[in-house]
Amino acid sequence: MLYTKTGDKGKTSLIGGRRIPKTHIRIESYGTIDELNSFVGWLTCVVEETVTKNFLVFVQHKLFNVSSYLATDTENPSVERTCRITDDDITLIEKEIDRLDMALPKLSRFVLPGGNEVAARAHICRTVCRRAERKIFRLNEKYPVDQRILSFINRLSDYFFVLSRHENLKSGKEIYCE
Repeated sequence: MLYTKTGDKGKTSLIGGRRIPKTHIRIESYGTIDELNSFVGWLTCVVEETVTKNFLVFVQHKLFNVSSYLATDTENPSVERTCRITDDDITLIEKEIDRLDMALPKLSRFVLPGGNEVAARAHICRTVCRRAERKIFRLNEKYPVDQRILSFINRLSDYFFVLSRHENLKSGKEIYCE
């Protein structure tokens, strides 16, 4: 059975069993990562380039790792908390940013979200990613978060920005703020 009714009073369980309010910053953090992962899946539906589509699937798997890490009770010493985001994962995002950015013209104005459907979806991913980053940094103020998580999410939002520009360049539809 999918429903347990245990959350009906506004509490949920962390990995480790401790129950906390659904409004807790930890829940907000991994809930926003879950939202981002859904939007990345939506973006993947319209991406045509195989390299980009495969990279986005990699991102989705890593976002599940981030969610699991954030959902783990840090106050329970018997629960193992392992960060499955590596320096290589961060480097991979940086290489993908560089690959896409190489062909882009230098920015001299602000880019408006939109242009074409792929770019617009990438902009949604970027803004949700930035919100997730803010929530995770807020979580980090009270419950330390592995620096690799913070770096991964920061680079990921940069990636979505560059991807949106790349997709708009292909279609000639990048729009700028006047």
